[in-house]
Amino acid sequence: MTEPPAPPAAAAPPEAEASALRQAPPSLWRDRNFAAFWSAQSISQFGVQIGHLAMPVLAVVILGASEFQVGVLNASATAAFLLIGLPAGAWVDRWLKRQVMITADLVRAAAMLSVPLLWWMDLLHMWHLYAVAGVLGIATVFFDVAYQSYVPVLVRNDQVPDANSKLESTAQLARMGGPAAGGALLQVIAAPLLFLADTVGYLFSALFLARTRDREARAPRHDRRPLAVEIKEGLGFVVRHPLISRIAACTGLTNFFAGLAATLFPLLVLRELGLGAGALGLVYSVAAAGGLLGAVAAPRLAKLTGEGALIPLASLASAVFLMAMPLSVLMPDEAWALILLVVGEAGLSFCSLVYNVMQVTMRQRVCPPRLLGRMNASIRFLVYGVLPLSGLLAGVLGHAIGLVPTLWIGVAGTLLAAVPVLFSPLWTLRRLPDSYEG
Repeated sequence: MTEPPAPPAAAAPPEAEASALRQAPPSLWRDRNFAAFWSAQSISQFGVQIGHLAMPVLAVVILGASEFQVGVLNASATAAFLLIGLPAGAWVDRWLKRQVMITADLVRAAAMLSVPLLWWMDLLHMWHLYAVAGVLGIATVFFDVAYQSYVPVLVRNDQVPDANSKLESTAQLARMGGPAAGGALLQVIAAPLLFLADTVGYLFSALFLARTRDREARAPRHDRRPLAVEIKEGLGFVVRHPLISRIAACTGLTNFFAGLAATLFPLLVLRELGLGAGALGLVYSVAAAGGLLGAVAAPRLAKLTGEGALIPLASLASAVFLMAMPLSVLMPDEAWALILLVVGEAGLSFCSLVYNVMQVTMRQRVCPPRLLGRMNASIRFLVYGVLPLSGLLAGVLGHAIGLVPTLWIGVAGTLLAAVPVLFSPLWTLRRLPDSYEG
């Protein structure tokens, strides 16, 4: 016997319907423009991660780079953040961000293609890698500033957290699969050929970006002011904001000291421990898995600890996991050393992604749209501009006092880097600010 049909539900008043629509932003899964943009980043990231493994392996194993040369290589790759990081933000605010990203992808593809060509002609030397790393760094500065400023242009403000979560999740998946695939490929092909994967990735990224559509208009020329004035406005916003300024200080100090360890990490795995390129790729891949878990877990952890408190907690935990690097040389055999490195790098990536998901979303929300490019460029100048200095110092210290003591200096400095957010109002904030009007 069937039951009588239920009476129809009462229609919601128009005000309730409007409120519900405001509270539930449209799903990004059905947004074709975001899907094209998301596809571009996913494909390019996979190629980038394969090539990311190739650079240190090529330098250390094939070209026999010393600690100092590895430091110079890292400095070349990141020097652009220090040299052009600030004006890049002002320029990106004047230009169409999607066109900036397409151009940057094409420049990076050409730079990466030059490495296997030089190797095939038996002309490849370390100074070529320095030059390629420098060109890649310049293009990456423009791409990254435009990329972070483009998300609020492409999607609604209430969709920004969801967009960031999706983009970061697939980036972490690429970081998981890319190095592992690169390590496997290195068993059968030469390291320079892995640079071809980067080339293909950048070309696919440019193709999908070309298919993305948006309504961004170029900033009117009559609204432009002298470049120095615009740079000062963006940097001033970062320095004066009570939360962003502390986060920038913590991130910059962390990058400087953790950069000492990151610069020498390939030498630790390939030369000091003798684990090989396959092990290096495995550690990078498992670390990315930890980052993926961190990106997914960040919202839930924020509910437990409070959004503000999660930032200093993640900063402290990152320094603890970094200790795995110097401790690995004390392990009784190679297997235990590899296990410790895998656990340490996975934990470090987990904490770093938790930290980044919380602070990047807040920055995008609290910054006025007209300042997005300059704000992101100012942040990147402050937190990434230290990397070339860190790379050079790692090379000098590694040569002068040894690899392991330099790693311990990096650990100690990373612990101290948490001070700006430890002694801050973040501990009292159950919810971080989410509007620039506030």
